[in-house]
This record gives sequence, C-alpha cells and structure tokens, in this order.
Amino acid sequence: MDKSRRKIKSVPIEFKRYLYHQINLNKRMISILGARGTGKTTLLLQLGKRLSGKMVLYIALDDLFFTDNTLYSLAEQFNKAGGEVLLLDEVHKYPSWSREIKLIFDDFTDIQVIFTSSSILDIYRGESDLSRRVSNYRLPEMSFREYLVFQYGINIEPISLEDVVKDHQNLTYELVGKFKPLKYFPDYLKHGAYPYFSGDEEDYHQKLLNTINQVLDVDLPVVHRVDYENIAKFKRLLYVLATNVPFTPNISKLSEKINLQRNALVHALQWLTKAEMLHTLYKKSKSISVLTKPDKIWLHNTNLSYALGNQMPDKGNLRETFFISQLSQAHSISLPSMGDFWIDDRYVFEIGGKNKTAIQIQDYPDAYVVKDDIETGVLKSIPLWIFGFLY
Repeated sequence: MDKSRRKIKSVPIEFKRYLYHQINLNKRMISILGARGTGKTTLLLQLGKRLSGKMVLYIALDDLFFTDNTLYSLAEQFNKAGGEVLLLDEVHKYPSWSREIKLIFDDFTDIQVIFTSSSILDIYRGESDLSRRVSNYRLPEMSFREYLVFQYGINIEPISLEDVVKDHQNLTYELVGKFKPLKYFPDYLKHGAYPYFSGDEEDYHQKLLNTINQVLDVDLPVVHRVDYENIAKFKRLLYVLATNVPFTPNISKLSEKINLQRNALVHALQWLTKAEMLHTLYKKSKSISVLTKPDKIWLHNTNLSYALGNQMPDKGNLRETFFISQLSQAHSISLPSMGDFWIDDRYVFEIGGKNKTAIQIQDYPDAYVVKDDIETGVLKSIPLWIFGFLY
C-alpha cells in the first residue's frame, strides 16, 4: 500500500490526456488500451488521485510480488481490508489476467477494477469473456491540440470534424488570432506524438526507438507467442516499410525480401497495426478477411517517420500520416476510388501542399482539398493543421 500511495501522490496533474475527462468512473470494470509511451500509466495514477476519497491500490502486473502470489489472492486480501478500487497496470504481462479479473469482478462486488494494457491485447479473446463486463477506452498518441497544451500551455477546446468541414474558415481565423499554428506544426510532426519530449530531439527519437524495441521484443512475444527469429524479421519489415511509406504492398516481393511466408507476413502487418506501429487501409469496396492484404500502409504517426528513417521523411508522406493519425481515433477511414481518404462513408479528402487542386475529386459532392503550409482556407480548401484539433 505504501508504494501505491507514493506513486499516486507523486503523479503530476498539470497536464492530463483528453481521455481523462471522458472515462466514466461509475463503471465497475474499465480498460485503457494503447500503444507504449502514450501515457497510460500516468493516466491510471491520475485516476487514482481523482478517486482519493476511496481506498485505492495501484500495482504493476510485472511486479515481483506476483512471483509467489496471484492477482486473485491480492484482490481477496484487499477486499477484506475494505479496498474499493484496484488499478492494474499492464495486465498483458500477467499470464492468467482475463480469468482472474473476471473472477475478481464476479466475486468481489465492492471492488472497482481499472486496468491498462498494450493495444495489441484483444480483451475479447482472453481465457475468459469480459465483453459484458468491461467498458473499453483507447488512448492514442497525442493530437496536435494536446501537444500545444503539453508543451506551451496553449489550451484550445477540441473541434468536431463536422465543424471543421462546415466552418473551417471562421474557426481558423479565430485560432490564428490566438497562436501561430505554422510556427508549432513542424515541431509536432517531429516530436509531438508522445508526452515525453523534454527539449532534446535526438534523445526523444532514441527513446522512441527504445519504445519500438520494447513493443517488438516484449509485448508481441507475451501476447502472440512470437519467437525471436520472427521478431527479428518483424523489425526488418518495419524498417523496410519506414523507408517506403506510404506503401502499396506487393506481398510476394515483400515476403521474399523479409523471408516470411505470405500468411505470416499478413499476420505480422496486422499485429504491427494493432501495436500502433502502422496504419493499414483497404479499398472501400473490398471484402476483408483475416488474410486479406492491406491496400496501403503508413507508419502510425509522423514521429515514427523521423525516428526510423535515415533521412528527411517525404513531405507528402508526412501530410498523409498526420491526417490519418488524427482521424483514426474516432472516424472510419478507407480508400476511395478517387482522392486519398474516404471518411465515415461520407467525406472524401485529397491531401497536398498549398498549390494542390481539386481536379481529382471534383465529381464528389462532399469532397475537400486539405492543404499544408497555409494558415486559413477558403470554401473547400482546408488547412491541414486544423485536423489536429479533433481530440
């Protein structure tokens, strides 16, 4: 309990991820999934501080305590002592997590359980079915809006996609009066996606590479039982993709280059997508099965492009990667027959520089050109940066 109290007491609360305000703490079981480095542990401890009027226990599931003890027995003792809230960090590192959490939920009705895990974990496919018990939340990388709060204290409320589309001209004029978006936007692309940039860009990208290695070396083997030989191939795959994104995959050639069989390669792409290393998209008309190859691949955010690439990332790639990273949190995305992205089965967007035209998408009624390097737009031309304010 002392370790738990110290950690909850010392967690900073000056900056809170947007999800902090969206979690319904009236639910008895809550899961927070997300990629490594997005701030899940900090969020969990902040929730613990928010619940400080109750008896709260925080514990990491890779703690040496579990060498000789079970999670269920811990919950049993906590319940007897009058415990009310269990904060469980990184449950994917505990082999029988789903079965024991289910038993805790069923047997100790006075205990609320809030747990975090890697985004590669499928909580519906554990040993026990938690689907009827758990309220799920996903913590993505920081948006451009959150980065401005985190680094500079520039606090702007989120803007809905519908408002961006309908009223972007007025919105951008108003925002440009408060700060200069093009001053901060390039820095966000380089080091704004994860809440641990401290001023040293080289150090930040090295931390990001360490995070990638942790996902591949630790999380994937734990969750999917991937052996070391294939992990090395997954790393090679990620670096090949990083130098070629946006990538239209030729699975046969890629399979030969990586030395992975076709089906294993498709599974690898799916796992790297779930681990939030990649974005994979399919054509809107395509019927998708487990072994369907994606039609196009991007890295999951622009920071990865800088960390993994050996040279300056392609600007067109950065634009598309930023756009998909900001929209994927709350919107469905597929590939249209014309244009770059089809959003929510309604909007078509074409992404480009400030001189981009609408010729390719002129036949669509709800089609828009998204332009980089402009502060404000006009009519159906929208500045790229404002899509960073969706969450």
